[in-house]
Amino acid sequence: MSYLMIGETILAVVRVRQHVNPLSQKYQTPANPINWEKVYAKTNQPLHLDIGAARGRFLLSMAKIEPSWNFLGLEIREPLVIDANKWRDELGLTNLHYLFCNVNNSLRSLLSFLPKGSLKRVTIQFPDPWFKNRHAKRRIVQPELVAELAEFLVPGGIVFLQSDIEFVAVQMCDRFAEHPAFQRVGTGEWLAQNPLPVPTEREIGTIKKGEPVYRALFERVSSLSRD
Repeated sequence: MSYLMIGETILAVVRVRQHVNPLSQKYQTPANPINWEKVYAKTNQPLHLDIGAARGRFLLSMAKIEPSWNFLGLEIREPLVIDANKWRDELGLTNLHYLFCNVNNSLRSLLSFLPKGSLKRVTIQFPDPWFKNRHAKRRIVQPELVAELAEFLVPGGIVFLQSDIEFVAVQMCDRFAEHPAFQRVGTGEWLAQNPLPVPTEREIGTIKKGEPVYRALFERVSSLSRD
């Protein structure tokens, strides 16, 4: 066990397994719909969805910096979610929630009950790469996930992607570029800077080692049935 200092609060950090196979039987039950009015103090605020929230420190900082937004972190490793919600409670943040789920079979059921037009920002940062081709179906960004985000993300909403593994970043970008509802922001080159005010721990560590981070931003542009 290690410890994390946030402000004047010392929080215990439990070590858990680094990678989880989302196709295993344990993770095939979709998450139950959420009563959002019980989760957030103000349900009418725009929502930032972080897919693969890990220990949740990125969203903790974002929720403090942007109190006029709500933040939802989805994570498949349940011990991390339990710890992150404890930290949220200790900090008294009412615009932040973490949920244990397999996003690839739970996203639609979760977003279907959101107030219409609330999902405005999505981040997918440093997902597990699953290097072997036979494990490609375990990667988070699948065509079905992109289609579901296109359905619920408002026009003008953004999806921010980043990875320290180039082929992972390329594949994520290809999946979003293939969907007519999304358009890449910029010239198609990797972003030199993170457009968000908070970097992830992995991002900080990668930059300190002098290694590249591959970043891209997509905008939800076309009209679909829910617009």
